Amino acid sequence: MRPRTDHMRIGNVTVDPPLILGPMAGMNSVPFRLLCRKAGAGLVCSEMVSATALHFGSTKTAGLLESCAQERPLSVQLFGADPDIVAEGARDVEAAGADIVDLNMGCPVRKVLKAGAGSMLMKDPNRAVAIAAATVRAVGVPVTAKLRIGWSREDASFVELSRRLVDAGVAAIALHGRTAGQGYRGAADWSAIARLVQAVSVPVIGNGDVFTAPDAGRMLRETGCAAVMIARGALGNPFLFAQAADVLAGRDPRPIPARWRLAAAVWHVQASALHHGEYLGVRRMRAMSCWYSRGLPGSAVFRREACRAGSVAELSAALLSLAHNLPHDAASETAPAAVDLEDTPFA
Repeated sequence: MRPRTDHMRIGNVTVDPPLILGPMAGMNSVPFRLLCRKAGAGLVCSEMVSATALHFGSTKTAGLLESCAQERPLSVQLFGADPDIVAEGARDVEAAGADIVDLNMGCPVRKVLKAGAGSMLMKDPNRAVAIAAATVRAVGVPVTAKLRIGWSREDASFVELSRRLVDAGVAAIALHGRTAGQGYRGAADWSAIARLVQAVSVPVIGNGDVFTAPDAGRMLRETGCAAVMIARGALGNPFLFAQAADVLAGRDPRPIPARWRLAAAVWHVQASALHHGEYLGVRRMRAMSCWYSRGLPGSAVFRREACRAGSVAELSAALLSLAHNLPHDAASETAPAAVDLEDTPFA
């Protein structure tokens, strides 16, 4: 059976193709979201945003709400444990221009759990539902929720909690097929995603272990989910969305020459410096640029240079040197429009 190729809708928001960039702390600022959107993502999601930090006026957290028209549709993910504070944060998110408010009910990171948020809400379903209901009442844009399958393999609470969230007005649910205890270890359980598809009336977004274009097609086939969320698989390769869109359309995934990835990395470095300022932008991109170099000849030397880079010029030069030393057939390719500066706020 061929994968589904139709778009999906979350409330009044069309997601076409049904491929979504998942939220990743420290990664999903405007430049990376733009790259993924231009490469073919139908929806991009922000980094996690603390509703509590917004409530107390954190300038740094408020900066996470920045966006631009070219990346829309945009989902902004909130986390928090107090229904009123999360609802207040959702109003801020809507006012900042987000098309969707996403509620994080699945993050297993310790500092999030200590705040009673993220996966901890799966231990307190009444609070989770109260947060969802308050958020739905507070905003006019669709509200979604992102869950894990529970705290252990024996925990199937995600099904009942999802039903209650839908009753509270949640318009779609993203399910990561791992438990909170797993973190990112082991394999994602896609059968749980298939089970949720049969249990709720709203679109289900599948998440977990999508690292190649065929993975995206297989997840749609095996689970019946309405869309596929890609997170870690896109690090260093935003073109994965273009390849996955090919698979969903019944085509072989287009080849992505290494030079294209490095061209995207150079754009990303420059855009990050313009968006965050050179000091912070380069430091954010030191690690990120290493993702772009994965598997390439000379990547070990490049990583050492990248970790020492203190300016856009130094990090860009290291990337260009890596590209220059690629085999001739890879280095001779030209970069596609997905990494052009035109039509972005950084031009």
